[in-house]
Amino acid sequence: MWDQRYSNSEYAYGTQVNDFLKDNYHVIPQGKILSLGEGEGRNAVFLAKAGFSVTAVDSSIVGLIKAKQLAKLNNVSIETIHADLADYDLGENQWDGIISIFCPLPSSIRQRLYSKLHRSLKRGGSFLVEAYTPAQIQRNTGGGKNADVLQTKQTLSSEITQLSMVYLQEQQREVHEGVYHTGLGAVVQAIATRTR
Repeated sequence: MWDQRYSNSEYAYGTQVNDFLKDNYHVIPQGKILSLGEGEGRNAVFLAKAGFSVTAVDSSIVGLIKAKQLAKLNNVSIETIHADLADYDLGENQWDGIISIFCPLPSSIRQRLYSKLHRSLKRGGSFLVEAYTPAQIQRNTGGGKNADVLQTKQTLSSEITQLSMVYLQEQQREVHEGVYHTGLGAVVQAIATRTR
């Protein structure tokens, strides 16, 4: 599905950084960032331009090729890894930050992945996530119709247990990211930090 979505020359979700990330990336210590489900590279490129060393992982090779092209256009370098997050190894004590921006994972995969965040982040490192909530299903502004890949304050609280939650909020906001995320969206946002 994702290779097909990214096969057009246009960028499906645009080339501009996600608003929540743009407003909050400063909470992540300068260093190495892992972007989960990065797609075509818009967030990775923004972070690279801000001085981070960015690794973008995605299951779509087509998306990652476009991410590399976008990085080149912006005179920055990013590392890309073609992998399925169902079995991707996040490493240990490796990342200053991990981001997940509208990365629709089945709950079983997401729970396994989130259980590894504490181990993979360096002390003081942060996890930043924005996702659609189930309320988004009633809209036609993006996010699909599969409730299992959507998140809430409750799911994030229960799945991210070994990090200290710094910020957690559900809200409605205008999302304008390419042709697939456009209009008023029901989102949940969180920032969590490894403190020990």
